[in-house]
Amino acid sequence: MKICRTIAEVRAFRQTLVQGVGCVPTMGYLHAGHAALVQASQAAHPATIVTLFVNPAQFNAAEDLANYPRDEAGDLAKLVSWGVTAVFIPTVAEIYPTGYQTYIDVEEVSQGLEGQYRPGHFRGVATVVAKLLNIIQPSHAYFGQKDAQQVAVVRQMVQDLALPVEIMACPTVRESDGLALSSRNARLSPAERRAAPVLYRALRQTQDAYQAGERLAETLVEQARAIIHAEPLVRLEYLSLNDPQTLKPLAGTLAGSALLSLAAYCGPVRLIDNLLLAKHSEHL
Repeated sequence: MKICRTIAEVRAFRQTLVQGVGCVPTMGYLHAGHAALVQASQAAHPATIVTLFVNPAQFNAAEDLANYPRDEAGDLAKLVSWGVTAVFIPTVAEIYPTGYQTYIDVEEVSQGLEGQYRPGHFRGVATVVAKLLNIIQPSHAYFGQKDAQQVAVVRQMVQDLALPVEIMACPTVRESDGLALSSRNARLSPAERRAAPVLYRALRQTQDAYQAGERLAETLVEQARAIIHAEPLVRLEYLSLNDPQTLKPLAGTLAGSALLSLAAYCGPVRLIDNLLLAKHSEHL
């Protein structure tokens, strides 16, 4: 596995790869969800490049950035065992050198949901993803559906800027009790870890109600909210039904599928999750 730490290094290595390349952008502290993204890329491309970069531009609080888990040695060992072609591990100064001034705002789709509670977050996401895609020049880039709004923002950015890359959304990978895999899960106490699966339970029971015929948005949202409120260790930040493509809020009687999204605090740890309410199994 090739390890690149500068833009010049990864660009030079990329020039040696004559066939299509898949890219998996990550912030490290890798888990089975990342492994699934890597496997999806490897199934479609002869070469896969993973990026490890904790992007300061997408954090709203300095404390959250400082507490974000990091384990470069462990990540490298996993990437070797997964058979990754190369990894790009830039410093903050490599991505945002002194005098850096250029950022990307994806306007409508970044509003609401995470955009409402984390102002500036998607400005940082769009900027770093655009820069990484420009550096690596993959034909496809792989993201998890757990970050549904992020996928929508990146897809819109790629479309608007006419970048020659296809954004692939892969299903959320979960623990056996339904908790969506996240690097932040490592910060949960044992009691918080036992409480956290209530989020998926609320999503899943609401999906069951939709598939049983319930179509009133307010009823579906309140059902999920009641399940979460019954868990004292979890504090709901938002719960929202949105159009799966535009992410515009939905109300009244649903005419088609809907994305049920949430963010909640389990102790001090902020978790997000979502599930598509549809007649049949569908993905974003």
